[in-house]
Amino acid sequence: GAVAHREAATKAASGKRREPGDALVRNVPQVSSSMFFAHNTALGPPFHVLIDTNFVNFSIQNKLDMLKAMMDCLCAKVTICITDAVMAELEKLGPKYRVALRLAKDPRFERLPAMRDGNTYADDDLVERVTAHRCYIVATCDKDLKRRLRKIPGVPIMSIKARKYEVERLPDSNSFL
Repeated sequence: GAVAHREAATKAASGKRREPGDALVRNVPQVSSSMFFAHNTALGPPFHVLIDTNFVNFSIQNKLDMLKAMMDCLCAKVTICITDAVMAELEKLGPKYRVALRLAKDPRFERLPAMRDGNTYADDDLVERVTAHRCYIVATCDKDLKRRLRKIPGVPIMSIKARKYEVERLPDSNSFL
């Protein structure tokens, strides 16, 4: 019946015959202990917000003071974190984006080194960082990066909507009290 069909499928997939005594091995990724179903208990004030290159540019376009607007959005103290890869991208954009670069060099922002040496692609660096440490909110306006981040459970995404910051997938704020 169904068991014979499943055994035939696994035998065909592995290429060798499975003995009845062999245990079926499952590959389940290790999930952080702070994850309670899809609720991330590691998130709480003061929030650490990782910002992407385009988020800095769009904040300037919408005339938003990043620290103040984030505090208004989250109603809590915020630590803005900027990775070396994002800084490198801003430097590569040239003189047209020097205001964004000057804003990113704000001493109130926390600088984070790259996850791997030589990794200058900011999107990969941000995804790798939040996969390893699920204690960040990621601020981005990049559709592709948002799509990649939605696949990682417990990572809220901040973006700009109607000249304000908005957060998706952040558990309701009364759970932090």
